[in-house]
Amino acid sequence: MIIGICVGAMLLAEADPAWPILKETTGKNVLPGTQLLESGEDLSIRMVEGVDRFLDTEIAAELKERRGGTRQELARILGLSRDQNPKDNSFRYAGRRWGPIGNGRNYTVSEVSWKTFGDTEAVGLLFEPSGSAPLADIIALPDADQDPEELGAMEPYSKNQRTHPFAAEMALVGCRVLVPVLIKRTEHHAMPMREWLHRPAWELGRTLAGYEVLKVLAAADCFKGDNPSRSGKSTSGKLGVVGWGEGGRLALYAAALDERLDGALVSGYFGPRSRVWDEPADRTVFGLLRGHSDAEIARLITPRTLVIETGHFPDYGFRLDQQGVPERVRKGAGKRGKPGKLLKPEDEEVRVEAGLIGNDEVVLRFTDSAIHPESWRILLEKIGLGVPAKTLAERDLGWAPFKPLQTSQSIARRHAEQVRAIDRHNQRSLIESERVRGEFFKAVKLDSVENYEASIAPLRERFSREVIGEHASLQKLAEPNAHTRSYQEGPDTISYEVVLDVQAGVQAYGILTLPRDMKLDGSEKRPVVVCQHGLEGRPQSTVGEKEHHYYKAFSTRLAERGFVTFAPQNLYLGWDLFRILQFKANAVGCTLFSVMVPQHRQITDWLAGLPFVDAERIGFYGLSYGGKSAMRIPPLVDRYCLSICSADFNEWVWKNAATDPLALGYSYANKGEYEIFEFDLGGTFNYFEMAALICPRPFMVERGHFDGVAPDKTVAYEFAKVRFLYAARLGIGDRAEIEWFVGPHTINGKKTYEFLHRHLKWPGSAE
Repeated sequence: MIIGICVGAMLLAEADPAWPILKETTGKNVLPGTQLLESGEDLSIRMVEGVDRFLDTEIAAELKERRGGTRQELARILGLSRDQNPKDNSFRYAGRRWGPIGNGRNYTVSEVSWKTFGDTEAVGLLFEPSGSAPLADIIALPDADQDPEELGAMEPYSKNQRTHPFAAEMALVGCRVLVPVLIKRTEHHAMPMREWLHRPAWELGRTLAGYEVLKVLAAADCFKGDNPSRSGKSTSGKLGVVGWGEGGRLALYAAALDERLDGALVSGYFGPRSRVWDEPADRTVFGLLRGHSDAEIARLITPRTLVIETGHFPDYGFRLDQQGVPERVRKGAGKRGKPGKLLKPEDEEVRVEAGLIGNDEVVLRFTDSAIHPESWRILLEKIGLGVPAKTLAERDLGWAPFKPLQTSQSIARRHAEQVRAIDRHNQRSLIESERVRGEFFKAVKLDSVENYEASIAPLRERFSREVIGEHASLQKLAEPNAHTRSYQEGPDTISYEVVLDVQAGVQAYGILTLPRDMKLDGSEKRPVVVCQHGLEGRPQSTVGEKEHHYYKAFSTRLAERGFVTFAPQNLYLGWDLFRILQFKANAVGCTLFSVMVPQHRQITDWLAGLPFVDAERIGFYGLSYGGKSAMRIPPLVDRYCLSICSADFNEWVWKNAATDPLALGYSYANKGEYEIFEFDLGGTFNYFEMAALICPRPFMVERGHFDGVAPDKTVAYEFAKVRFLYAARLGIGDRAEIEWFVGPHTINGKKTYEFLHRHLKWPGSAE
């Protein structure tokens, strides 16, 4: 009896299968007009690895050109243009009873605060000479994982020094020294704290480094404004910045941006940035290598004084196992942050980079310890301030360790307050971002479809150039040189694997599926649906049983309806392999989509040239990460006449930048997709604005009520703006549609199929 039931079930499945029953084709058949594809490699991984090599070449080309950037551009890519420090500023004494928290031989140490961007405040330690006018004002920047107390050799740091206590040393010889609190790399939400704060900032057109540079520049305002010294005695007017590790990086940036800084000492940071993508996520700056390598930034400092000290770098980051896989991936442990390490260039690499500055006045020192006293003595001398040799020789007498009047708990609380302040600023900037985007789009005309198309074109170009990014070597496509081979066949369809050349070693790969009853000689022309997989998917995911629970074999099902379909391989495959590609692309002002857009231009051009394809009827339909593609690729690929975003459309900037407890179930701010963030979408193009770039072409959203991508309310909120544009402002409401269905993160294939039949003008229905 049981056997009979099982056989009956098998016969029923064959009669009405959930997924198309497909089998491998026999023989080596090619699509007419193409060459035989003979490769036995994994074509998807081969394509991703080809893009990896292409990006390596792009980085090398940028570093060879050394075009030189401006202060204004450096400020923009750091995010400084999005925020401003207050005009009137001064140090305010804080801490216990507003008095010193410690004393050296001839100086006092106080905790101070000062206003910075937004409503935030910076805090730090101020070392002040006791009985004489300060020799100079110095902003001393520690590495990220150092508390300011360590730079003064205060307990408990006096027994485990990573640098010379240079704040105390410089105070001993008569300098007034400020040591700001920087954000640490301690773990938070299974990632470094610096990355957790950097992610939302990046999405909103800012960087954590930019925030900390603003703190430095606000401190410069305080020094250059009211005299903060209790003695009331003025200084020489000289202002310098000294930093190690992360502090060295900030010192380099700050001195390049602000000419009021008379000189800088950069220690434990300077070197080649050819592997900047290998560093922690918070070191990422969009387009850094297009004019702002370390040598090019240093040129913005000269002819002012610059001392570069190398030989001692902070130790932080992942290690690779014997297979080259980050150790944290092998171990698991729920780590969500980007694999990254602080670079430690060899002496000769630093020498070569410093030589590219082109200024003989730059001092390069090789030391066996960080912030050596001789290094900062040279800095002071170069900016016109001599330090008596006797005083320098006696420096060890001045900073004997002393216990500050504060506890480790109060030091930790001070850091936590700085973290909360930046997080609050990110969240206020998130709220403000919708207004900023509204200003951005004010030039678009809404009085007619024709005027709309003309006025939206400049924004589409800006989206391509500044948000997606453009590789000059991919702007002109190569001959496609199509190679194909038959892949699978079913009762109503036959499919082919296809490889196309794009340019510069980049290829496109996918599966073309044809209805069996279609004539290939050009006597009829069919519409095409490009069916895009999601994260870690492959073209095969969209055609049959594989991952049917997500994709419902929509490539094959649409071909059974008479459409030609093409399922491309997009780049989001290979876990860390593809995610690191995003950071390589970011280094030259580009993204993953800056490669995928040219790939899709080549795909659609090739499809349009097939004799059986109607070039005017090529649509795009993508699920999940393919839905992200549906928002970013069709605006820039003219041959796509419509776009369907499935299982992804939502209030995208909120999803990336929100950190409040109600958002964290949905937000990427604390998730493992560390590549997902795109620079300054908050101030430019959220999903409504991307849909506006697709408009007036038809656009549709497919949304399951139980899809964990986002709550229904944020999807509805963002789509309401799309609907208002299409229907109320342009009078083309029949071109914008959303389908809500009871289901999860999946293709539903009901209203979307009807949408394709209607707008691609193909007979049939979704029934």
